[in-house]
Amino acid sequence: MDNNLKGMPLMEPGGDNIVLFHPHVPESAIESVGQTLRTRWIGQGPKVADFEERFGKMFGEGSVAVAVGSGTDALHLSYILAGIKAGDEVIAPVFTCTATNIPLLYERASVKFADVQPETLNIDPAHVKQLITDKTKAIVCVHYGGLPCDMNELGEIASQWGIPVIEDAAHAVGASYRGKPIGSISEFTMFSFQAVKHITTGDGGMLLLKDDGLKDKAHRIRWFGIDRTAKLTSHWENDIWEIGYKYQMTDIAAAMGLAALDEFDQISALRKQLLAKYAEGLKGIPGLRIVGHGYADREHAAWLCTVISENRLGLQEKLRENKIESNQVHYRNDRYTIFGGRRDDLPNMDSVEDKYLVLPLHTKMNVDDVQRVCSVIRSGW
Repeated sequence: MDNNLKGMPLMEPGGDNIVLFHPHVPESAIESVGQTLRTRWIGQGPKVADFEERFGKMFGEGSVAVAVGSGTDALHLSYILAGIKAGDEVIAPVFTCTATNIPLLYERASVKFADVQPETLNIDPAHVKQLITDKTKAIVCVHYGGLPCDMNELGEIASQWGIPVIEDAAHAVGASYRGKPIGSISEFTMFSFQAVKHITTGDGGMLLLKDDGLKDKAHRIRWFGIDRTAKLTSHWENDIWEIGYKYQMTDIAAAMGLAALDEFDQISALRKQLLAKYAEGLKGIPGLRIVGHGYADREHAAWLCTVISENRLGLQEKLRENKIESNQVHYRNDRYTIFGGRRDDLPNMDSVEDKYLVLPLHTKMNVDDVQRVCSVIRSGW
């Protein structure tokens, strides 16, 4: 069922409007991009390598970082490196951006959708246990909104079956689980730098690899299957023996990413402050709860603030009347024909699919803006 309000175009920023998303582009990024455009390297060059090195150290505890053109590229690359092939089963979350699961179709894998935990909207390890078979090649998880999944439970299941966990951490840069940064836990972790993520490169992605031995293959696959280093140093044998793609990042994008890393601590702190203010301001409202709040064993990256409301449409309409934009943003993937149609074994997803709503949270907001949103909600709908 699609119960979205009709006739609600995107809200423009400015005036009293509080928009749902807004890109964060540091002033230094604008200057750095301009400088890059005056150099020899505007495609993949030295800035990409610098961005990979810094990002890997900040979020991967030394994991190998491979920069690509989008988070979707990074996921596809991880699926190839994990050895997923036609006919393999992969357990993946039903509730996520389609970018998580569409690359599995590129590999002609069979996607087994796992249910959500209603309190977090993350993948439910209990359902993963029910779905796993000897045909399962990997478990994919998404840290919805920035709250890490139950990584210990997922890791134990994967270890028992000898398969990898692949983390879609598009929402979760700066998150941690039991003291370990997201990016340092699993064999493969993807981050997204799409326009409205914590940091943006216009579009872009990063894949962190625990196995240093996969680095060369990852570099070849992101560049048509060509050993680019050998080619640039005139040592290439002028042959391609594996299928590759044009998935590399450019130095223009990396210039933006490097500037954002300089500001990441401030970006992260503000987003977490705003999410905490939402939790404080919305506490105790009948018929409303915040998704994924109050977990002491993990740190929320605060990309989204999502609430569950028994009258979601009424709440969305009330917010819009007060110049506050909101929406559902993500949807259950089994609504899309390409995945074969709606499943009947996802009761938790069924129970929340018409009740969740994303509230504004970005660096163009301040505490007063959050308090205004909370005040509107507290007045009823």
